[in-house]
Amino acid sequence: MSIEEFKKKYPNIAKELFSEDKPEGSSIDLRFETPLTDPWRGYLPGPIDYIRRAKSVEEAIKVIDYLEEHGEITLDEAQMYREKLLKEGLEAFGPRKEDNYYYRKAMEYWRKMSLRSSSDVRRRQRS
Repeated sequence: MSIEEFKKKYPNIAKELFSEDKPEGSSIDLRFETPLTDPWRGYLPGPIDYIRRAKSVEEAIKVIDYLEEHGEITLDEAQMYREKLLKEGLEAFGPRKEDNYYYRKAMEYWRKMSLRSSSDVRRRQRS
């Protein structure tokens, strides 16, 4: 939450905190921490994401068939994926997405964000 948002949401507290006529020698240390956001919010996996979860070519073909049958991909797209799969193998779509792939990636993201925010706090404390 920005200071402006804080002032709008809590006008009386903001007036007390930010007013110029505070008793001499008084100080307040305010910290606004932003909650961790979900890096996958709004993300919809595509056909390649599903294919990359397959453990075998046969399983990947079943995934492509399913996506085609349910209207997630067109007949032409399905044929293109099948051809690529049969010619180049699963590796052509990228490394396999193991179980908990999205969770692990989110943890990496949150770790980086927390390291960044803690270094920002230390930098502010020094100045």
